[in-house]
Amino acid sequence: MVEMMENRTWDEIKVGDSASLIRTCRMEDVELFGVATGDMNPTHFNAEQAEKLAGYRRILAHSMWGGALLSGLLGSELPGPGTIYKSQNLQFHRAVEVGDTLTVTVVVLEKIAPNVIGLSTVAVNQRDETVFDGRADVYAPLMKVVQPKAELHEVSLRRRHHVFEDIIERCGSLTPISVAVCHPCDQVSLEGPVEAFKRGLINPILIGPEAKIRQVAEENGFDLAGIRIVDTSHSHESAEKAVAMCRSGETEALMKGSLHTDEMMHEVARRDIGLRTGRRISHVFVMDVPTYPKTLLITDAAINIYPSLEDKVDIVQNAIDLAHCLDVAKPKVAILSAVETVYPKINSTIEAAALCKMADRGQITGGELDGPLAFDNAISVEAARIKKINSTVAGHADILLVPDLEAGNMLAKQLSYLADADAAGIVLGARVPIVLTSRADSAKARLASCAVAVLFAHARRAKVAAE
Repeated sequence: MVEMMENRTWDEIKVGDSASLIRTCRMEDVELFGVATGDMNPTHFNAEQAEKLAGYRRILAHSMWGGALLSGLLGSELPGPGTIYKSQNLQFHRAVEVGDTLTVTVVVLEKIAPNVIGLSTVAVNQRDETVFDGRADVYAPLMKVVQPKAELHEVSLRRRHHVFEDIIERCGSLTPISVAVCHPCDQVSLEGPVEAFKRGLINPILIGPEAKIRQVAEENGFDLAGIRIVDTSHSHESAEKAVAMCRSGETEALMKGSLHTDEMMHEVARRDIGLRTGRRISHVFVMDVPTYPKTLLITDAAINIYPSLEDKVDIVQNAIDLAHCLDVAKPKVAILSAVETVYPKINSTIEAAALCKMADRGQITGGELDGPLAFDNAISVEAARIKKINSTVAGHADILLVPDLEAGNMLAKQLSYLADADAAGIVLGARVPIVLTSRADSAKARLASCAVAVLFAHARRAKVAAE
């Protein structure tokens, strides 16, 4: 049923007429008011600051948040649609804390020809204490209006992108690492390492046809001064030389250029002269999702198509090791499936249960595992509560282990295109970290991928030194 709104015209209004509204102040209201007005007073966003600066133990709402409720009451109820403010004075008697419930009331005091209405305005809290009072004069509507209430857009808050900035900033105090950049022969693949070099993240060695690389640099205005180039004839030779340089220790990381991923990874995976170790190679997306409160890792969405249980042990361990490099001391790993109960007909639920038990027995270390978990209760505390899931991982996941590459790839891209997430990518489990870039990656994502490789390489250095 359509909800209607009706005004009261100048002729209909009588002295003594009144209207009220009741509104509880939520933290979301305070944050939205701050975004709309630019008022960033710390008493409105931090309880410690509210106590230190204003003597209140809870976060305070902006004073005019309460005052703004008057505008809503006057414009919607009394006089209603067509009302125009003439003047308003207010005296504030006490602050509004988040969680307070205000009752705002207007009462007609007088009618001033030709169409001005004078009203008393007052707000009281749930303790019947006066928060503010005053007087409003408005031009009342002369024409009767009865119409459906407008359907406003829903507004939700999301945090700013900051994960990648934080990761890049952490590398500021670290020495650049040497990176073999494999066949960077187009604008996108060359821009990433050049920018990372300018930012002091890496010392790139560009491996590919030198004439082509210099042509791309000239066409796009990239400065290659101070950057070494290793000349090759074709992409296959570029992959061979880049992998050989990583294997010999000349470089500490590998970065994909404009060649196809499979071509480079074929050389990486060769048993005789590749970069394989005793651990399964896997890919990890490092996601900056504005609607999620922390860094989110998704694995594996790029390398292992249908990983076995044995593969998943390494995939999880690789992601946990990366989370440690990102300063997550004990990452919470949610093992995803379609349901949150072990169901024999869905193999991923059985593997999830097995992985959790393997973690209990020390076969997977450094993290806290739980599964199977459906996506909603892996990242939503409320969804986990509704489904009565008693878990310290549910709703707080740092790592999402997906059932297979198809699920992981779709999940990462859905977050990127529907939730405005940024994604950086890195391959682990090889002798060196491998940066896989996509043509669709933003410049910030490519920089973040380099920064993640830098953090991982330095963590590896520290581990070797400790041993």
